Amino acid sequence: MPATATRLAAFTESVIRGMTRLCNQHGAINLAQGFPDFSPPEELLQALERATRGPFHQYAVTWGAPRFRQALAAKVNRFTGLALEPDEHFVVTCGSTEAMMVAMMTACNPGDKVIVFSPFYENYAADAILSGAEPIYVPLRAPDFTFDPDELALAFAQKPKAIIVCNPSNPTGKVFTRDELITILRLAEQHDAFIITDEPYEHIVYAPHEHVHVAALPGAFERTITCNSLSKTYSITGWRLGYVQAAPHVIHQARKVHDFLTVGAAAPLQEAAVAGLEMPDSYYQGLRNLYAKKRGFFLDLLRQTGLPFTEPQGAYYVLLDISSLGFATDLAAAEWMVREIGVAGVPGSSFFREPEHRFIRFHFAKSEDLLRGAGERLTRLKQGR
Repeated sequence: MPATATRLAAFTESVIRGMTRLCNQHGAINLAQGFPDFSPPEELLQALERATRGPFHQYAVTWGAPRFRQALAAKVNRFTGLALEPDEHFVVTCGSTEAMMVAMMTACNPGDKVIVFSPFYENYAADAILSGAEPIYVPLRAPDFTFDPDELALAFAQKPKAIIVCNPSNPTGKVFTRDELITILRLAEQHDAFIITDEPYEHIVYAPHEHVHVAALPGAFERTITCNSLSKTYSITGWRLGYVQAAPHVIHQARKVHDFLTVGAAAPLQEAAVAGLEMPDSYYQGLRNLYAKKRGFFLDLLRQTGLPFTEPQGAYYVLLDISSLGFATDLAAAEWMVREIGVAGVPGSSFFREPEHRFIRFHFAKSEDLLRGAGERLTRLKQGR
């Protein structure tokens, strides 16, 4: 029998979704896979019902339904100040997962190098490898997950084609400062590299931190490929709506990649999602308030375990330090938690290039009742194994 592609040996199936399957087997509370357990805004549900009765059941324009792209351009302008053209600056994708793959395949040739901060969302290394690129890892160091500018400069000296920046970060909850992003931009300019940003948590940021759009920094737009998603902002992870935003010469190439990957995102969902993109500013403030409350509630519960943890600046993830529990690996600890504690997290090693086994990642995009139940179970960690 012929062998499968050798590049697939370089990575595994998703550890996150693997933990969800284990969670379901044991009836545990799923704080592993980061999706909300509450409904989208009522405006979106009503728009979805209308869309199912409308003429939106055949292919939309491959790179995005016109009305959706118009609403998207207006929303991006509202929050970034960038005056973008719906027909020139966007490709609508099947979630930010496809957006990242489109960005990588548009930017990189086989053999190119790509800088990836570690820890990283698990897709990034796989995206690089599937694109034929070689990842260069630069560490972000706990507890603030900052980078060393000198280490980053050494990575850029290897002449990468791009750097990937997840902001706010999954899994750390780090929000990159304006100064950090300018440092990245200056190095990208010096070495003529793309900046590929992944920003699905742009509206989930905790004071005093602020989200800075890289593409809106002076001189950054022409070399920035922004990937984003509606999933987290509107609690519609199952709708799989994302987009790539970039300069026209990049978008015209990205459309080719997207066309042959998926043809297009679901037409009725694009129509319905316009209602989300047109939500007033008060919606986004309410979203920040909602998650700030959940963050405070869940961190208070974690304090009762007596174990240290990171405090997210954005997104909705926490890294719990389980090194004192005495497990050989974080995977063993995560599997034990599912079976014996009844709470599923993600072993942190799946996000690190370095041999790091201290952390379990939990998320708190859940109802208060479910978080309270998880917290009550997690307090058993005070007793050790």
